Amino acid sequence: MVTKSSILLTGATGTVGREVLKQLLNKNKYNIVVFSPDRKRNRRFYSKINGNISVCYGSLENADDLKKITEKIDFVIHLAAIIPPLADEKPEMAHRVNTLGTQYLLSRVKELNPNAYFMYSSSVSVYGDRLSNPNIKVTDELIASEGDEYALTKIEAEKHIQNSGLKHTIFRLSAIMGVKNHKLSKLMFHMPLETPMEIVTPPDTARVFVNALDKKEVLIGKIFNLGGGEKCRLTYRQLLEKSFELYGLGRLNFHPKTFAEKNFHCGYMIDSDDLEDILKFRTHTLEDYFLMTKKSIPWVQKIATQIFSYPVKKYLQSLSEPLEAIKKKDEKLIQRFFK
Repeated sequence: MVTKSSILLTGATGTVGREVLKQLLNKNKYNIVVFSPDRKRNRRFYSKINGNISVCYGSLENADDLKKITEKIDFVIHLAAIIPPLADEKPEMAHRVNTLGTQYLLSRVKELNPNAYFMYSSSVSVYGDRLSNPNIKVTDELIASEGDEYALTKIEAEKHIQNSGLKHTIFRLSAIMGVKNHKLSKLMFHMPLETPMEIVTPPDTARVFVNALDKKEVLIGKIFNLGGGEKCRLTYRQLLEKSFELYGLGRLNFHPKTFAEKNFHCGYMIDSDDLEDILKFRTHTLEDYFLMTKKSIPWVQKIATQIFSYPVKKYLQSLSEPLEAIKKKDEKLIQRFFK
């Protein structure tokens, strides 16, 4: 009888994590151990899962919680993180979870199996503002944009992984665009409208981590940019204009200073074809993404949005920190957001 390999997955209830878990379960060839915060919604989520999965509840902030993981782990897919805007609002929490939590996880995995293979989801944010030089390569310098606490935690976590002694691969994820779980927040106005971006869908992103399980020998010790490729490139303005059209919000007619003019991130992952050549993970283009988005919008919602587009956009504009900085003449934030 062949013994199944064990995979430790963090962040399984997130946008990408759900897709990774689904794809792993479909393969039906691994013992899956999930480490997850003990919350009611998480327990409800896992209670509906049918498959070979065990759940350890705990927090990455607490090294002792990781002791609950006792199985010999062969593979790790580490997706869990505090993301923006919460990461920027609570930088100490983000540091404890994203950076120290990664350290604790590395130590525990090393105790369980020093030969384990550790995969990590980093972010395009580690490259900082690339408006003037949008073509990104993994060899580029890592410089977090001003105020981007999330990027700082990712940069530090990468260092810990590289110095861990474990076999590892780091994937720097581009803009993950799914058709569900979109939450409008003030962060949407931090990105300059002319920002070049390369999207990738959650299923395609998840396929990288799942396919990598059988390709680790050519991935170990390397860093890859993970993007959707040339057919998934556009500007932030184009993305918003198309999205507003699909949702019935009309034109992108905000106050000129609603959007920041600098200090965000994103760009074109011009070397992400290297990863595609190895893992063959891309199945979606921009056209696919917008079609999936269109199909996901109930007609009642679109009609309601069309009717109430003015108050909806007025509310959205009220979330803009760049515009608020102008109104309040906050020189520090004005310097951060505007050229």
